[in-house]
Amino acid sequence: MGDGTVTLRDMTAAVSPARAYRRLSVEERRRQLLDAALSLFAHRAPDEVSLDDVAEAAGVSRPLVYRYFPGGKQQLYEAALRTAAEELEQCFAEPQDGPLTRRLGRALDRYLAFVDEHDAGFSALLQGGSVVETSRTTAIVDRVRRSALAHILSHMDLGEAPGPRLRTTVRMWVTAVEAASLIWLDEGKQPPLDELRDLLVEQFVAQLAAAAGRDPQTAEVVRDALALESPDGPVGELARRVLPVVADAARMVAGPAPGGGAH
Repeated sequence: MGDGTVTLRDMTAAVSPARAYRRLSVEERRRQLLDAALSLFAHRAPDEVSLDDVAEAAGVSRPLVYRYFPGGKQQLYEAALRTAAEELEQCFAEPQDGPLTRRLGRALDRYLAFVDEHDAGFSALLQGGSVVETSRTTAIVDRVRRSALAHILSHMDLGEAPGPRLRTTVRMWVTAVEAASLIWLDEGKQPPLDELRDLLVEQFVAQLAAAAGRDPQTAEVVRDALALESPDGPVGELARRVLPVVADAARMVAGPAPGGGAH
């Protein structure tokens, strides 16, 4: 109207942006802030990200960030880290059918894709040194390692609890996966991810085979796992490449046959 009277439509239009701003539920708003924080932590070290950065990325005010995370950056970082950890834990959740190496390869595809997507954040997380690193953040990372260990052991169909030698072998491999991921980032994301995945699967098989010579339980795991492998699978390919090298080395170590050497 042209007489200066404020209509109901005018009032609705004036308050609609505020209503839209508050339309998200508490959980939805919290999820929005965590997503913004995770996106920033993925590509920048945690101590390089401020609450103002998170607020700007989420399109909200700094006081709103504090409303949901009154503990400030530390609380927000730990919440974001727990969210990332939950995603990492699920990387090793795999249906228990088919050859063990195939299952492991699919799990590694998911794990390495996460590393690729969250490169700087993953590196800062595992290497430490952040101003926000605490015993709680360390515990969150350790939970991912324990989860990976539990998932891998569950694929071995053990008739009894895993012994210390088998657990140690798998834990060593989980540590090797973390180290390889950091090295891969440091080397400019080379070699290609599928090559890194295959290398890690082969190292898993080699570590199990080496431990099998010392531990009957691990030897049984290896026998059962090999029974499901196909000649054109990762184990068959590894055997074709490695066995000739091992055979040559064995002959060199054994030396000439008795009576056949020079006097």
